[in-house]
Amino acid sequence: MTAALAAGWVDAVVGGGGLLMLPAMLVAFPNAPVAPLLGTNKLTAIMGTASAAVTYIRGVRPDPRIMWPTAGLALLGAGGGAALAGSVSSEALRPTVMLVLAVVLVLVIARPAMGAVADPALLTRRRVVVAVLLAGGGVGFYDGLIGPGTGTFLIMVLTAVVGLDFVRASASAKVVNTATNLGALAVFAWNGDVLWLLGLGLAVCNVAGAQIGARMALRRGAGFVRVVLVVVVLALLVRLAWETLA
Repeated sequence: MTAALAAGWVDAVVGGGGLLMLPAMLVAFPNAPVAPLLGTNKLTAIMGTASAAVTYIRGVRPDPRIMWPTAGLALLGAGGGAALAGSVSSEALRPTVMLVLAVVLVLVIARPAMGAVADPALLTRRRVVVAVLLAGGGVGFYDGLIGPGTGTFLIMVLTAVVGLDFVRASASAKVVNTATNLGALAVFAWNGDVLWLLGLGLAVCNVAGAQIGARMALRRGAGFVRVVLVVVVLALLVRLAWETLA
């Protein structure tokens, strides 16, 4: 329950709640098959992410030209990733994910102005198309396939490609992340890989954490989101490096 609360908070601010939720579930149910735990995590996550999305939309106005096409493509991408989740080794993908996270960390640290305020000059039609394809197709597929760090990747695409500030990028990311969770959950549910009672019970704490996180991000602004983003990316890198070397 504590992990679900913390995961909801992290996910609402910058994404990456799976960094906390999945390991906690694996420790709590060491003998359970992985697929039902992944499916149950999606059920828990979609509740918190959807509630955070509603809170963000009430506080800021995400650009519908970016948000809705990306969410639609992400729904399909996540479903495709979830369908292949059992056939791809996470060990094979881990170095690629680590490299992308390292690039994200360098970008955030080396470009302190990125995401602090919106950059309307980057909001061109071509860049919107690129952002939709990268965030909806690429990150959506990744979320269905593996998951942790999805919200972080979404925020980085939206800030780096189309110049959104961190708060509005996080708001759009929550809507898109809700779609990716839904796409993946549909596949896991179809395969019977969801523990519904457990997932709904954890969702109560996840929603509570998500509400706290979303409200803090809206109140404290882009600078707060940036700091949390750096911490989460570092934590993801440490975790993946530990798993690789262990």
